[in-house]
Amino acid sequence: MRCRLTLLAAARCSPVLDTRFDDDRPLDNAGWQAVRRGAPALVGLAAAALRYRSPSERCRETGYALGLFPLAQPALRDCDMGRWRGRTLSEVAAREPDAVDAWLRDPYVAPHGGESLTAFIGRIGHWLDTRPAADDEWIVAVTEPAVLRAALCHALKTPPHAYWRIDAHPLAAVTLTGTAGDWHLSCA
Repeated sequence: MRCRLTLLAAARCSPVLDTRFDDDRPLDNAGWQAVRRGAPALVGLAAAALRYRSPSERCRETGYALGLFPLAQPALRDCDMGRWRGRTLSEVAAREPDAVDAWLRDPYVAPHGGESLTAFIGRIGHWLDTRPAADDEWIVAVTEPAVLRAALCHALKTPPHAYWRIDAHPLAAVTLTGTAGDWHLSCA
């Protein structure tokens, strides 16, 4: 069954320099302001037949603020960053520079003890490909920016390293159309 899936990156929960791995903080003031400013352009997302979200607090708050009331999907959680969870990249790089280098260079390793990049992309891809939907049904998912990036890698069948080349800013939206294993990026 062919469907349309719009992925919306949640509003921010911290300044860029304080972004933490697997962050579960609520929206910060700037995030709330961005949702209020962006709401008129995003209000149409509430017309989607199915509405999902990553289980984090910021995805919940973003979805509810936009009137989507999305259902939490554990499979849409951020990448499991193991012992790096809650730390910034600069903190981890100062303590484990070789591990950070290996993680950025090899998508199959998980020096932090969590998920490798390929395992993360695979998990998100499995969720994409197993969505039950009626023909031509519209699905919306409020996700972590990392989930949006992983979904694009899977849908476009790019090598895992392409993940690092995708910028997913807060409240960025992309739409995929298609069926399991046959996704197309829709630029409208």
